[in-house]
Amino acid sequence: MTDWADRCAAFAEAADWFVATCAEVGDRWDGPGLGDWDLRALVGHTSRALLTVEEYAARPADDVVADSPASYFRAARVFANGPDVAERGRAAGRALGTDPAAEVAATAARVVALVRGLDPEQRVTTIVGGMRLVDYLPTRTFELAVHTADIAAAIGAPLDVPAGAAREALAIAGELAIEGGTAGALLLAATGRPPARPLTVL
Repeated sequence: MTDWADRCAAFAEAADWFVATCAEVGDRWDGPGLGDWDLRALVGHTSRALLTVEEYAARPADDVVADSPASYFRAARVFANGPDVAERGRAAGRALGTDPAAEVAATAARVVALVRGLDPEQRVTTIVGGMRLVDYLPTRTFELAVHTADIAAAIGAPLDVPAGAAREALAIAGELAIEGGTAGALLLAATGRPPARPLTVL
């Protein structure tokens, strides 16, 4: 259970950082966020890292299709850049209502409390199929860490990823880089050297 406790703590850290960063957006919700998204849409997309935990926990799975965070991301690549992802982000942004920061805070408090009471071995139905919750939750920590960094960069806030969340997200990124043949480029980038080619692990 120590591993599950650590994973819950990392998820809670990432959620807290997301909440704190959104509180700094102020009146800039229509400002640039990421790509075609304004900040409201970027925050809306990021909030889905919380909401899908709640949604999927209520949808039991019969079997396990993805047995690790990395295998989830490998399977999810087919969905990653479709137009429906961009529109879901915009729809999620609109759903945040008139006070997005307050809505994010309420959602985070509710979902973090929910997670602490769940069975880590329960099987949940994700976008790629069945997973154990203990394997799915780190994917949400990863999404929260990465996209909160996007939000912080967009508003000029510090990129202070909490240590537990950073440790989990970087472990996933490292595994994906190794499997995808980009470990060398990641090492170059991490040590301040320009990568030989554009670097992406997802």
